[in-house]
Amino acid sequence: MFTTFHTTDHTREYGKPHSNIMKSVYPSFDTHSRRSFLRGALAASLPFAVPSMLRAAAPPPSKRLNLAVIGTGGQGSGHAGVWAGVPESRLVAVCDVNRQHAEQAKAAADAAQGDKACAIYHDFRELLARADIDAVSIAVPDHWHALIALAALRAGKHVYLEKPVAYTVEQGRALVNAVRRYGAVLQNGTQQRSMSYFQRAAWLARTGRLGNVHTAIAISPDGPQGGDPNPATPPPEIDYEFWLGPAQSKPYTPGRCSGHGGVGWYHIRDYSGGWVTAWGSHHVDSAQWALGKDHEAPISVEAKGEFPKEGVFDTCSKWRSEIRYADGKKLIFATPGEAEGKMNILIQGDQGWVCADRGSIDAYPKSLLAEHPGPLADPWPTDHFRDFLHAIREGRDPAAPIEAAHQSTTLCHLTNIALVMQRPLRWDGARERFIDDPVADRMLTSPMRAPWSLNA
Repeated sequence: MFTTFHTTDHTREYGKPHSNIMKSVYPSFDTHSRRSFLRGALAASLPFAVPSMLRAAAPPPSKRLNLAVIGTGGQGSGHAGVWAGVPESRLVAVCDVNRQHAEQAKAAADAAQGDKACAIYHDFRELLARADIDAVSIAVPDHWHALIALAALRAGKHVYLEKPVAYTVEQGRALVNAVRRYGAVLQNGTQQRSMSYFQRAAWLARTGRLGNVHTAIAISPDGPQGGDPNPATPPPEIDYEFWLGPAQSKPYTPGRCSGHGGVGWYHIRDYSGGWVTAWGSHHVDSAQWALGKDHEAPISVEAKGEFPKEGVFDTCSKWRSEIRYADGKKLIFATPGEAEGKMNILIQGDQGWVCADRGSIDAYPKSLLAEHPGPLADPWPTDHFRDFLHAIREGRDPAAPIEAAHQSTTLCHLTNIALVMQRPLRWDGARERFIDDPVADRMLTSPMRAPWSLNA
């Protein structure tokens, strides 16, 4: 059984049924859109401001950044479309252990750019050896994120990294250290930081317009159950052994290597934290931002949940996590029905509330909806990607910098660990260790299968 969190009376004014939450979590989004977008990626500290990139002209062809995409299925195909389509960059290479995915991405890039210059690679290390590549976009399964990103940083590349930023807390900390060591730009793919409704929600919460903000609620869809557990022969276009990489050697099962549409590896713990880290990387990140906790770790976490009982999927399918901070603020992260959240995030103060998703915003009192920090981004900006390019050119942090990404991803990892432990856990954010809990500490890292390692 789950304990339902009861919100303040203000939230009852909203009255949006839970059945609408699932709809709001899965909006349609054309990642290949060529519309002109405004960007309003808010700075981590107040006051919020629209950066100069809004007024910046596209650079001449000779000044465009050369981009490469590593992982071209699902999300990666969208990355390829953006880098081949925006005026600030050229897509010069793609890499995937699935030959069909790589060939499809190259064909799309060639069509968009009007030439045949985009190269195909099977091994990301060969791609990273190219001196003419300025930055890479990484959209591989989660268990590869930190390993490939670290290799890219060592090779002198800037990195756009899909969420979650890392598979474990240890790997996330290694990325934070490496980004600062090499002076690189790393943009996490938490594009809600470049979406107007989430920007407005964060601004209302952090400028005192809700009074004393005490609670943030982040809602994720339920995770699926099942998955075909029967061993099968890997499709011929996939180098399955390379796909596994640092993960344990396991027999291939149908759909295991698929991530598109939220099936396959997303819900197998060897490769991912399930929806806890996948959607949590978005909504927990937005809630953390609104609470003003990008640079402050919590002190405790407690979670209850349900796990699949059959099939190959083994990540949590339903949960409720309560994360507390030293000042008494708390962040509730739950699936629909386990907390009375509204939309993707709900931020509560003692004088009002605001909730937001990717298509709308609501607030109490309603007068708050007339207030905003200035020119706003379009609800669906490709400019989270373009912000990455401008951050490289301007030598600044991007909209979703590594420290904030690591902090919010850590909250998701702590939730997954608490779901396994099924008891309250105390957290030492300075040491990034649990307090007097060596069993839980062992879950902060994960062994890598030879020859792969974070130090390679």
